[in-house]
Amino acid sequence: MSDSALFTPFERGDLTLQNRIVMAPLTRARAGKERLPNEVMAEHYAQRSSAGLIISEATTISEQANGWVESPGIYTDEMQEGWKLISDAVHERGGKIFLQLWHMGRASHSSFHNGERAVAPSPIRINEEYIHTPIGKQPHETPRALETDEIPGIVEDYRRAAERAKAAGFDGVEIHAANGYLIDQFLQSKTNHRTDRYGGSIENRYRFLDEVVQAVTSVWPSHRVGVRLAPNGTFNDMGSPDFREQFTYTAKQLNRYGLAYLHVLDGETFGFHGLGDRMTLEDFRAVFDGPLMGNGSYDRDSAERQIADGEAQLIAFGRKFISNPDLVERFRNGWPLNDDADMSVWYATTGAKGYNDFPTYEESREEATCST
Repeated sequence: MSDSALFTPFERGDLTLQNRIVMAPLTRARAGKERLPNEVMAEHYAQRSSAGLIISEATTISEQANGWVESPGIYTDEMQEGWKLISDAVHERGGKIFLQLWHMGRASHSSFHNGERAVAPSPIRINEEYIHTPIGKQPHETPRALETDEIPGIVEDYRRAAERAKAAGFDGVEIHAANGYLIDQFLQSKTNHRTDRYGGSIENRYRFLDEVVQAVTSVWPSHRVGVRLAPNGTFNDMGSPDFREQFTYTAKQLNRYGLAYLHVLDGETFGFHGLGDRMTLEDFRAVFDGPLMGNGSYDRDSAERQIADGEAQLIAFGRKFISNPDLVERFRNGWPLNDDADMSVWYATTGAKGYNDFPTYEESREEATCST
């Protein structure tokens, strides 16, 4: 199976990946209350460095961006140094890693912000039961709408985070514009009811993302920058009637930049709002000339087909990488995968349990041999 399309190198400018298999960003809450990347996280990423590319877990660009308990940040010197530990560990094993830049917007709570409300394009509450916070499960709150003159400061936070990612030794960055977080909230008519230059029309709703891309590509060459979109999902109470028009326009505009890739959640991992026909990679290929990365419940065979047919140039895997640190080797050799782990341990501890203790195929075979 090693001669499959999945295992051909990927090249974009001076970026070369050893295969087309990508480890998707997976928020795992191992950074502690100080949000500092650490040795346990370094081992986790290093274990999975045979992926062509690792995209780090979502990483907040500022204190204002926080909204997930014990997720990491990239806005202090100590955080930057912690991430250097991780990028070094991945590089030592021959891997490549991008940092995903994150602002949670309304998907947050006042307990993350000293009692101040979370910010968003418009004061529209997430219509879901609760959010996990530092003080336990809490009902969602109505966010505060950002003032127009505040937005350039957030764009600058993205630029500074991109600078810190470069200083921390990453190979590039991914802008998280998906899954109901701040940029997605600006893009979608469901969550953006603004009447200034950042709202109203499809073009205006795209403006914030465009400014972020311009800021980040002032730090990194565009072929070291990816963007993630989720046109079909319901996560964080998303889904807009004009989603096809909005995301088609967005992809067409992003096509101007020569990005490393456009990362599209084209499956239904995060639900499907059903407000029209689901957008596929084929829809994006019609307006985006650069590399496409598919993501959404792919297995080895379906990923192989997408790459071989040219529908995608890269395929990202999430859950399979949680319980299979050697996922690439298992795909390459046709080895069976570990069963999906008990999800209750995925976020249950700040240590290695449920994080770094999943066996490789070779380790499982050795253990089975020793027990007979």
